[in-house]
Amino acid sequence: MKKQDIFENQAKIVYLGIGSNLGDKRLNIEKAKTILSINGVKILNSSKIYESLSWPNTNFPKYFNIIIKTKTYLKPLNLFYIIKKIEKILGRKKNYKNFPRICDIDIIDYNNINKSFKKNKDMLILPHPRSHKRNFVLLPLYEINKDWKHPKFKSKITELIMKLPINDLSTIKLI
Repeated sequence: MKKQDIFENQAKIVYLGIGSNLGDKRLNIEKAKTILSINGVKILNSSKIYESLSWPNTNFPKYFNIIIKTKTYLKPLNLFYIIKKIEKILGRKKNYKNFPRICDIDIIDYNNINKSFKKNKDMLILPHPRSHKRNFVLLPLYEINKDWKHPKFKSKITELIMKLPINDLSTIKLI
């Protein structure tokens, strides 16, 4: 019989990024937050909304993005599957990579772990592999946790923000 880890059933702190660049972007984000709450993800804090250019194609509509600090008992892959279901409920369609979308939810940091999970064709890499390079992740995350450190690189969030290209800092704005 496998001995249960004393910490296994404790709630985990998870930072999620929610973005939208189609339709009523603000409403899409609010709907995503509501559905997350219904599915075992308690929202502890939410950043303000930030508007950023679509990447890599700046001709696409601008994004609205937030970061939320949450608490959940869900395991990483279970949370990942719920997120994918929520995106689909809100109308996200399979499309080309980086194309406009009604809703995009990313797990930025799951309880400060640095690990990959694979099940069938699905792969979840934690922390999010590009979070440290994204203005629309770092600035709202800084707003809600100025002491956050990157789980893989152990860099302070202020150091990561300072490494962003100046154009990334000048093209994002608070809504």
